[in-house]
Amino acid sequence: MADLNIEVTNRVGILTMNRPDKLNALTRDMNQAAVSALREMSEDPEVGAVVLTGAGRGFCAGGDVSAMQKGEEIGTRDSTLEQQVDELREGHTWPWLLHHMPKVTIAVINGPAAGAGLGIALSCDLRFASDRARLGTAYARVGYGGDYGTTWQLSRLVGQAKAKELFFLPDMINADEALRIGLVNRVFDHAQLMNEALELAERIAAGPLVSYRYMKANVNASGGVDFRTMLDREAETHLRCGQTEDHQEGVNAFMDKRQPVFRGR
Repeated sequence: MADLNIEVTNRVGILTMNRPDKLNALTRDMNQAAVSALREMSEDPEVGAVVLTGAGRGFCAGGDVSAMQKGEEIGTRDSTLEQQVDELREGHTWPWLLHHMPKVTIAVINGPAAGAGLGIALSCDLRFASDRARLGTAYARVGYGGDYGTTWQLSRLVGQAKAKELFFLPDMINADEALRIGLVNRVFDHAQLMNEALELAERIAAGPLVSYRYMKANVNASGGVDFRTMLDREAETHLRCGQTEDHQEGVNAFMDKRQPVFRGR
């Protein structure tokens, strides 16, 4: 049984972490499969959006604690510290791709998301949660410092003070609290979560993909540049989008009082 299931339906790439007996705790095979799939979907014109979720009752528990005890966790094998660091950095390609790839990425959080699992969820552009979802850093429980982008993402989403609280006091928070503080975008009834999430993902996948590409890149860049630089960047990307077929279709549809039919180019 593969640690990661991969499918494409209605222009949506769906990655399902598949270790339900371990709350989808990460493995090397899962990491490698996710990185490979995301790189392919990044360049596939038939994929307009990417959904990441977990099998069974959880999203992702992060590191496998039983593997930690045996010294078999990602980045903790029988090797030098430098080799372990290199391996963990390779694992970090997964959250980097979710954050950076030109397609909209969506975490569908169907249950607990902790540690690295939280980092993976936060690295997606959007997060839709079940009303049964629970989120937490968990690192302090096992004496770790935080990986998979949790430090960077939490600080930007909730501010440094709240991020420190979530790290130092690693209690799991429920979906409503996660929504209140900005960790998730929407909360749905558990039974309807995937249907609601896929409906929104399919809506995005059928949208103006070139526009989404530059919207995502601009928002990602906005935290690290000054206002003038951002205005200059917007001038270029806005006019680039104006050269697309989708821009002309959107204008024509508006004038014709109909829904646009975008083609992603």
